[in-house]
Amino acid sequence: MSSVQQSQPQAKTLLPGATIGVLGGGQLGRMMALAGTAMGYRFVTLDPTPDSPCGQVTPQIEAGYGDEEAARKLAAGSDVITYEFENVDAGVAALLERESYVPQGSALLYTTQHRLREKQAIEAAGVPVAPYREVTDLQSLIIAAGELGLPCVLKTATGGYDGKGQAVIRTADELETAYRELAASGRELVLEKFIAFAAEISVIAARSPKGEIKSFPVSENIHVNGILHLSIVPARVEESIQREARKLAERLAESLNVAGLLAVEMFVAEDGGLYVNEVAPRPHNSGHYTMEACATSQFEQHIRAICNLPLGDTTLLSPVVMVNVLGQHLEEAVKLAGVSDPSLNEFGVVPKLHLYGKTESKTGRKMGHINVLCKDVQHALDWVEQTHIWRQG
Repeated sequence: MSSVQQSQPQAKTLLPGATIGVLGGGQLGRMMALAGTAMGYRFVTLDPTPDSPCGQVTPQIEAGYGDEEAARKLAAGSDVITYEFENVDAGVAALLERESYVPQGSALLYTTQHRLREKQAIEAAGVPVAPYREVTDLQSLIIAAGELGLPCVLKTATGGYDGKGQAVIRTADELETAYRELAASGRELVLEKFIAFAAEISVIAARSPKGEIKSFPVSENIHVNGILHLSIVPARVEESIQREARKLAERLAESLNVAGLLAVEMFVAEDGGLYVNEVAPRPHNSGHYTMEACATSQFEQHIRAICNLPLGDTTLLSPVVMVNVLGQHLEEAVKLAGVSDPSLNEFGVVPKLHLYGKTESKTGRKMGHINVLCKDVQHALDWVEQTHIWRQG
């Protein structure tokens, strides 16, 4: 039996009226709380940021993620505890697991916080990942690059997100510079073979403690400067590849004994092969399209899963393109929400704006998203292009 399986608490079924504690007060917690409140659940969040996005819609305990006293306060006021991002303090998560009910457990958090542990767990499930090597010093990087070939990608084992904590190495001359820059963080490093991919896709899978599993339709993802820009559903890849992607995501959810959501990002290689890039045990940016386009949103599904309710229908009701609203897009996106522009009506789309309530807007910071419902994804992509908002980068 794996360590993930060993850490699973005895399953409870929690009906509406119960209180859900959320570690993390960002936009994922906010949207989780909004979906769960509509179902009749109560929420409380723990986050160090005053007036956090989640704290604007639910009570907040303002404290750091490593604050054990605050964690115990969260436990005392909650019937079940979940987390909205994986870089919370694993020690606090383990404490909560001992003193409260955390169906996701701390072992999965421990695994997914570290790229090497994560890759080993994915391989153990019989799911392919890009070839990789652990890097301990410059010499081991040089040896690893020789084995994997160039180009390759050097990443920190912990802490990376939205393109941070990684460097693409295209020539041998770049090895030392990349190593010096990333090793300065003090984090462990891992080198991955660069996969020449035809597309990037992701699948959100849900699993309840009683073992029910469902996955959402495959999302085709386009990144700009390492940050997700567009999620396109249905994905523009062959149906057989989509079926295999959902099968792999569900296999991982089963193997990791997930309770809640598991977001699985994959590369579609030029030969059609699939390689898992990374996983996240929580709602995911690439699943935001489900909020209007699916019979059940990823946020409702996460609540259903951690509360051990029957999982909701994941049927896609409408083609959709999700486009992220970053700091540099915010002002124009808000203006667009209040304007009826005849030149845009020709696309026959229905844009749905979601803002996260963040108090400070910065270039590259995720401030919201728009789900563009459509009859054909090309119409939504044309609409995004025609607004000119996202030409700012």
